[in-house]
Amino acid sequence: MMKILLFGKYGQLGWELHRSLQGLGEIVAYDFPEVDFTKPSSLKTIVESERPQVVVNAAAYTDVDKAESEPEKARLINAEAPGVLAESCRSLGAALIHFSTDYVFDGTKGSPYTEDDEPHPLNVYGQTKLEGEKAVLQAGGVSLIFRTAWVYSLRRDCFVTKVLRWARTQTELRIVDDQISNPTWARALAEATTQVIARAGIEPSPRLAERRGLYHLACRGAASWLEWAKAIVELNNEAVESLHTAIVPAKRADFVTSAKRPTLTALNCRRFEGNFGLRMPDWKLALFLAME
Repeated sequence: MMKILLFGKYGQLGWELHRSLQGLGEIVAYDFPEVDFTKPSSLKTIVESERPQVVVNAAAYTDVDKAESEPEKARLINAEAPGVLAESCRSLGAALIHFSTDYVFDGTKGSPYTEDDEPHPLNVYGQTKLEGEKAVLQAGGVSLIFRTAWVYSLRRDCFVTKVLRWARTQTELRIVDDQISNPTWARALAEATTQVIARAGIEPSPRLAERRGLYHLACRGAASWLEWAKAIVELNNEAVESLHTAIVPAKRADFVTSAKRPTLTALNCRRFEGNFGLRMPDWKLALFLAME
């Protein structure tokens, strides 16, 4: 029976992974405070103790603005910890699946990014996630890195839940229309990841080794924050509780934030689709299913 070690079980993606992976074998899941991701050496001890066939790392420092004032903490969690996991997996002969972000790009390309495009992060969060990618790849083991974007889950506070909350209390929402990417439902991302592992069989490393590397994996299609917010309000099943909220466009420059944001970081996912024969749903369909 396959044994899968999951890190980050309480996060948006981690919760969904813990659920979707259940049918594949024995799932051992950790998160803070059981494990301290700012002490990467502790992760090596856990991997060596559990001896899994697959490690799935859904843990990350994701507070984009706060990372500007806590760069070392962000680097420990986003860069050093994944490197330790990758090295531990290589020593054990296990496969590693790690998640990264569209924020490794600066958003100036003007069209969806492929895996061959050169990253150029604008903020500490994106920089530390890029360093994590490099650390995983440099370890030389069997690893898959899935870059994703704008992940949400209604089980956690996120953009979707915030818009629904704002719509119940405000008559006008000013939402950015000049930042664009792929809104990605955590459950769809978790289920695609689970399918990748399931298709690799009980001893997944040899099959996954054939496809090791970096992939973009997000819901299909792109939207601005404004387009996403409008879709959320339109699909709101609790419309009776909502005000007749006007959603008006705003610019990123209208909001002062600690971290710079890229403009257009939509991801082209054709490499993943071609190599694994799997396809993520359109972002609007995923949102409809999430809000059902």
